[in-house]
Amino acid sequence: QAQLVESGGGLVQAGGSLRLSCAASGRTFSWYGMGWFRQAPGKEREFVAAISWSGVIKYYADSVKGRFTISRDNAKNTVYLQMNSLTPEDSAVYYCAAALKGATTSSDEYDYWGQGTQVTVSS
Repeated sequence: QAQLVESGGGLVQAGGSLRLSCAASGRTFSWYGMGWFRQAPGKEREFVAAISWSGVIKYYADSVKGRFTISRDNAKNTVYLQMNSLTPEDSAVYYCAAALKGATTSSDEYDYWGQGTQVTVSS
């Protein structure tokens, strides 16, 4: 059974960094677009970043552009989200997702989702 498992979340001070990982198992996601979304309490889930199967195409939300970097290692079936210059507004549960369609900013187009990892940024 296909599964995505996020890790790397935690508590960090404002201005700090975290690196999230999403390990895929149960199938090969090398041909899938991969994305990161987040959801803060009381807010809707929002797009953060996405990457094509080749790693060439990348999309970022305006709120994270220049601070976050998405990457992937298809040999390890893993996608990463490097988060720098974190602010309290980045606090949320971060979800990894896979889309057969390819890299997309729309959550409706993702086929598989992880369980999420909590990121908390203190001021």
